Amino acid sequence: MVKDVKVIDTDNKGKHGENRCPKCGASDVTYNTKKEKLICNYCYTEFEAEEVEGLVKEAKDLEGEARGSGTKDIKQSDDVITLRCGGCGAEVVINTNEATNARCHWCRSILSINSQIDNGAIPDVVLPFKLEKEEAKKKIQEFVDKRQSFANPTFRKEFTTNNIMGVYFPYLLVDANGHGTFKGKGEHLVREYTVKVKDDDEETRYDADYYEVERDFDVSIDDLSIESSADKLDRKNKSKTTNVINSIMPFDTENCVKYKANYLAGYSSEKRDINISNIENRVEKQLKDITRIELNKEIKFYDRGVKWEQEDLSLKGKQWISAYLPVWLYSYQDQKSVLHYVAVNARTGETMGSVPMNKKKLALISFGVDLLIFLLVFFLTRNTNATALYLLYIFLLFGPIYYASKISKYRNAAARHKYEKETKCTITNVKENDKLLKHKTDLSNSSMIDANNTRIEGESTKLDL
Repeated sequence: MVKDVKVIDTDNKGKHGENRCPKCGASDVTYNTKKEKLICNYCYTEFEAEEVEGLVKEAKDLEGEARGSGTKDIKQSDDVITLRCGGCGAEVVINTNEATNARCHWCRSILSINSQIDNGAIPDVVLPFKLEKEEAKKKIQEFVDKRQSFANPTFRKEFTTNNIMGVYFPYLLVDANGHGTFKGKGEHLVREYTVKVKDDDEETRYDADYYEVERDFDVSIDDLSIESSADKLDRKNKSKTTNVINSIMPFDTENCVKYKANYLAGYSSEKRDINISNIENRVEKQLKDITRIELNKEIKFYDRGVKWEQEDLSLKGKQWISAYLPVWLYSYQDQKSVLHYVAVNARTGETMGSVPMNKKKLALISFGVDLLIFLLVFFLTRNTNATALYLLYIFLLFGPIYYASKISKYRNAAARHKYEKETKCTITNVKENDKLLKHKTDLSNSSMIDANNTRIEGESTKLDL
């Protein structure tokens, strides 16, 4: 396990107040998504993004544990901060629960929170918006248009993309460098054939070689992204469809830049309310999931599966960084008080959402289609002995499957970030130590019983709240 903890100081240590343009002194400095630069809106001077010093860029180079200063434990503090405007002397109140900058109501200067505070509102890095609002509106409109047939009529009437919001959500980015030793049993298919059973029916049988399997390797994992908001981590909450926000990952987090309040101008943000200690156990499980799935590339010979009996993953280095990642978000609360979201990744454009349904209409049409096929099959097979069986299959299978498929398309309850496949992972220096144990014959299962080389455990691990 990692023992040494190094703090990477990412704090701007600037005085709370104005971030002024060094050329003309104006405070109106915002991020331009087209040029991907900070720009003074008065003299049009452009500023290059700043990188965070002290971060280890390659996970394979990590030794010990490092944490950005923006990941420090959250303390109970006053979220409302009063700043004195340097332009006119007026006092301006900023609620850091809602924003990290505000405009002076007298002289219009923009005031910002410039140094890290212990309430989770200021991260180490930020990934700026890239997709503009009009593009996001188009993607959300296209997503909803494909689900108009069974959408709730009130929703169809009230839906508009004009009220979408750009939101920075808090995440923790985790890099890891480690060494693994996995041991277990695996099966390799030798022969597939058919055998006759009673009444001249045929069944498929398999012969396989049964091996003892061992892999010793180095592994590096880059930017495992995990929500650091308890609300977004609660994907089983039936009153909100937060899982769709999780599903629009991954982000191109390698393009994160040093945090400045100017990047947040014009957007909303949600502060972090989860400490590293709350999710450390879940992250450990997810790192092992990522490793297990990536290791499948090294055990392709065992095409019937592998049952790992021992999975040792020791981390030589780990790095935690807090980040703001950009999302365009549409929300709608239906008549049953369920909050539906349609979310767009503001870097890649990936879109996912939940649309409230007219379930009565869906049930009626499902039954109608079922009845139509019932009558068709009845007339086509009425002179055969199979008629009753065909009709039974239709009623037991087609209607429920059709209904469930539509529910799935509209709600997307199973949508998720496939972190185990979408997180960058590199396995090197692989050493094999395999041994043939025996030859198995006349197996009825098409794959190895109890194979666990594709299992995922990280999302089922409880948070330590």
